[in-house]
Amino acid sequence: MLFRQLYDSESCTYTYLLADLELKEAILIDPVLEQVERDLKLLQELGLTLRYCLETHIHADHITGTGKLRELTGCWGIVPENAQAECANRHIQDRETLELGKIIVEAIATPGHTDSHMAYLVNGERVLTGDALFIRGCGRTDFQSGDAGTLYDSVTKQLFTLPDATLVYPSHDYRGHTVSTIGEEKQWNPRFVGRDRANFIQFMNNLNLPNPKKMMEAVPANEQCGSVFAIS
Repeated sequence: MLFRQLYDSESCTYTYLLADLELKEAILIDPVLEQVERDLKLLQELGLTLRYCLETHIHADHITGTGKLRELTGCWGIVPENAQAECANRHIQDRETLELGKIIVEAIATPGHTDSHMAYLVNGERVLTGDALFIRGCGRTDFQSGDAGTLYDSVTKQLFTLPDATLVYPSHDYRGHTVSTIGEEKQWNPRFVGRDRANFIQFMNNLNLPNPKKMMEAVPANEQCGSVFAIS
């Protein structure tokens, strides 16, 4: 399996490329509109056909590249079940798998950052955690039907029950980290270490963070799979 971690500096977003090198087919997770040309160039250089664009959730800080990539490559756009994106080719459900050759991607429902969020376990060895779990942090819970208690349950009961050696790849990083492990996050993540559910809820509800700069345009655009014509 080919695995690449790509980065958008404006939104601090990681996009992940998975590919089966025998099939020469690929999956992109959380693509960014402004990076579509970069991603297409890489796919071309590696001789890969894009089969799927997979979203962890409806993003508020960037416009997805899924719509443009689907237009240019004919790939399928896949979003979590219950996500408000009727334009998607498929809604993936909790514990459902997406298979591409020797790649098996298992969806794990991890709501809390938003009410329809998935993490993706790849071949049982690495988990793409979206905005549910960051390296030494976690996603916010104060908009898009987020809920701090639900996020605490998602992380502690779904992600932290994976084997400690499972590699953790988040959708964002703001401090220069690229990868962690479940064991590391259980030991060192300050959002969760030493906090029970009630304390976590209190902490998250008092963050008082500003809204993402692109929130008003990104959310409606992403509900249309990245169509900028949906922006009002």
